[in-house]
Amino acid sequence: MSFIKEFKEFAMRGNVMDMAVGVVVGGAFGKIVTSLVNNIIMPPIGVLLGGIDFSDFFIPLSTQHVGSLAEAKAAGIPVIAYGAFLNTVLEFLIIAFSIFIVIRQLNRLLPKPEPVAEPRLCPYCRQPIADDATRCPHCTSELPEK
Repeated sequence: MSFIKEFKEFAMRGNVMDMAVGVVVGGAFGKIVTSLVNNIIMPPIGVLLGGIDFSDFFIPLSTQHVGSLAEAKAAGIPVIAYGAFLNTVLEFLIIAFSIFIVIRQLNRLLPKPEPVAEPRLCPYCRQPIADDATRCPHCTSELPEK
């Protein structure tokens, strides 16, 4: 019974729920970016390069001649589909850039952490000690007044 209770506490912890929401939103964002790349960005680039469809770029790994990637897949011919790979790399770059912009904006909104003060060191053993200490807890030496 304690295992189930422990799991429930873990699953309902704030950071686990935040992570779950992030995964769901990230999956949806990935679909949006895939659509952006395949349906908005790549077609004009293909037109500018003479009507080329990047997703149809492939290298057949067979001596049998095929005219398109769809024909090769239908015939069961193994291929290296480097056009689809190029689209995926572009999707990744767009997602990475988007995440960079979001994190950059969040960092601007969040307060900057205060600098950590240098710890007081024992003049004899060089170990950190409390500011109001009169003796070093490490070497037990009497400390001079500040």
